[in-house]
Amino acid sequence: MIPDSKIEEWLQEDLGHHDVTNQVPGETTGRLVAKEDGVTAGLAAAVAVFDYLGVDADATVDTGDRIEAGDVVLRVEGTAQDVLRGERVAVNIAGHASGVATKTREAVDATRSVTDHVRIACTRKTTPGLRRIEKRAVVAGGGDTHRLDLSHMVIVKDNHVAEMGLEAAVAHFRERVSFATKIEVEVEEPADAPRAAEAGADIVLLDNMSPDVTERAVGLLREQAGTEVLAEASGGITVADVPDYAATGVDVISMGSLTHSADALDYSFRTG
Repeated sequence: MIPDSKIEEWLQEDLGHHDVTNQVPGETTGRLVAKEDGVTAGLAAAVAVFDYLGVDADATVDTGDRIEAGDVVLRVEGTAQDVLRGERVAVNIAGHASGVATKTREAVDATRSVTDHVRIACTRKTTPGLRRIEKRAVVAGGGDTHRLDLSHMVIVKDNHVAEMGLEAAVAHFRERVSFATKIEVEVEEPADAPRAAEAGADIVLLDNMSPDVTERAVGLLREQAGTEVLAEASGGITVADVPDYAATGVDVISMGSLTHSADALDYSFRTG
């Protein structure tokens, strides 16, 4: 559910203090039409924008559906003024979210060409204020949200290791987290993967390693911990790179580009 305060913030940003452009009389209908193929997301938020304005709105497809250019994904009916006021915000949200979902589905499909074992995940590299929408869009595309925020999992990163040392950092956080909270350790060298597992990591993040180096790190990790500790590859991975990383034996491939670099899916809003 999108809070009314959030929708009001979106609308005020677009409408300003005196909206003359949309002072159009009468009633109208409208439809959101895809201009390219993709995967849908963000439609619930688009509907919420119109609902807030008193416009009847219904999605005509389900979240996560594959769509083709020309498909109608949303229909609305209400006063022309309110339909037009909601149009740009709704289109922007749906287009951005659907772009995230589409890129995620491309990455998921790329892993499936190699293995069914690997999960595609996003990161916390999200747009401030839009994290929930972007994370839901990743799920719509078949991906994993990773951690939603800092409370969901501890990741011991290079700065933590620099300040405390790897083993001490893991012990420090283990004393402070719930029994249900996992600890992930980021490593940059293959030899540190089994070291992180021995220190008590639940997940080892293999950061900015090539596929060949990643495969070597996974091998060392499996020798130390078997399959009990998950291996995650991350750092500058593109959709084109995914098959090579999926073949290394990792369990998760995380990609910040799913949210921070996804092209918006092109939608057109048409009235009448």
